[in-house]
Amino acid sequence: MIARRMSRLRSAPFLAVAVAALAVLGGCVAFEGRYPQKGDARPHPGVASALNYAVQGIDISRWQGEIDWAAVKGAGTRFVYMKATEGGDHIDPSFLRNWEGARRAGVPRGAYHFVFWCRPAHEQAVWFKQHIPNDPGALPPVLDVEWNGHSKTCPQKIDRSLALEKIQLMLTELEQLTGKKPIIYTDITFHKDVLEGQFNEYPYWIRSTAAKPETRYENRPWAFWQFTTTGRVPGIRGDVDRNAFFGDEEQFIGWINGEFDIGRRQWTKRRASPAQPSPSIVNDPEFEPPVSQAPPAPVIPGALQPMPSSLRIGG
Repeated sequence: MIARRMSRLRSAPFLAVAVAALAVLGGCVAFEGRYPQKGDARPHPGVASALNYAVQGIDISRWQGEIDWAAVKGAGTRFVYMKATEGGDHIDPSFLRNWEGARRAGVPRGAYHFVFWCRPAHEQAVWFKQHIPNDPGALPPVLDVEWNGHSKTCPQKIDRSLALEKIQLMLTELEQLTGKKPIIYTDITFHKDVLEGQFNEYPYWIRSTAAKPETRYENRPWAFWQFTTTGRVPGIRGDVDRNAFFGDEEQFIGWINGEFDIGRRQWTKRRASPAQPSPSIVNDPEFEPPVSQAPPAPVIPGALQPMPSSLRIGG
């Protein structure tokens, strides 16, 4: 994700003049109606529609420095993904601090692993496992797959079949580790070279900062859209990646609670409404509604108990 390295306005005339003045002065920041505290240092008209999505978040790494998580949450940030590991020997030095800071602020958070193509896949999976806290309340993990063109030691591309093999192994390992289906993050070039028509059962998080995703990705439904790398969010100094979730509030909460599959875009555990007695029974003076009692959860000897989480979703 590029950030690891580095709206619509109301029609009132005076607001339009103010924005124009900011543009003339330089360093302008476009503000939005849905998230008025957020903006973009270099907004692109090709991704303006991203601002219409109700659920939005950010992704971060060490390059965002110290973060005021209370301010980030107060600006309406609904989720954050943070870099945890890269390859088989690198951990983001800010990961644990960011992980705990987001938890305390009540911002749903997840971790991503940046794939290094010159390292065996199983070594990278083990490295990720060793450095991710065991937190059942965390968001599903993300596998960040791009070509490493910036790398001094591994800039070359590998064969497509080998890349797919590595990706499949790591996706399987991440799902076994967390019990949650991982998300694939990718960019336009890597998707075209490797991922077109592949892993369609997984949710995709795609980068498209100058146009709508459907104009850049061939037949690829997306779950998350990274629409700018120059976002501005209270609590973070400088640029930050901003992202939109494809669905509505109900789908977002359903996904977090494990009830909605954002890859297939379908409900898997829709909450069932309790059965209602017929009016004739209710009107019977001798009718007494049954008292339901949930059976105790089975105890599995030797099982690892989940860590408690202060995160509460959906009230």
